[in-house]
Amino acid sequence: MGRLIALDLGKKRCGIAATDTSQIIATGIATVETHRLEQFLTEYFKKESVDKILVGEPLDMHGKPSEATRFIIPILNRLKKLFPAMTFENVDERFTSSIAHKSMIECGMKKSHRQLKENADVMAATIMLNDYLESKKHSSNL
Repeated sequence: MGRLIALDLGKKRCGIAATDTSQIIATGIATVETHRLEQFLTEYFKKESVDKILVGEPLDMHGKPSEATRFIIPILNRLKKLFPAMTFENVDERFTSSIAHKSMIECGMKKSHRQLKENADVMAATIMLNDYLESKKHSSNL
């Protein structure tokens, strides 16, 4: 079994999280400048087997694409073209950034570290991936 990867795409940076090979535990692995994402993933795929890439879909409170979607779609289209054999799945990323900030406070992270956007990006990707794993676990129990 390969890993699952979650991408919290942004105009400037991308938070990345991955599961273990059993797809049980999600861990933040990096924050990469968005223009370097393709290179990062190419190198990562050389070392690791990946079954699926989850991409955070920025939705508004009504479940419709938000303003950020216009930056995400071209990035996603390039990734799909570069990695045609890879499975991509969009997942709702609403509230992941605010949950990430709250989690960083709760785990005692210093304010100076919480203010680094890179930390919030990788934490948001990890939360997104954990939510996905939980939803798969609950749907298999039905």
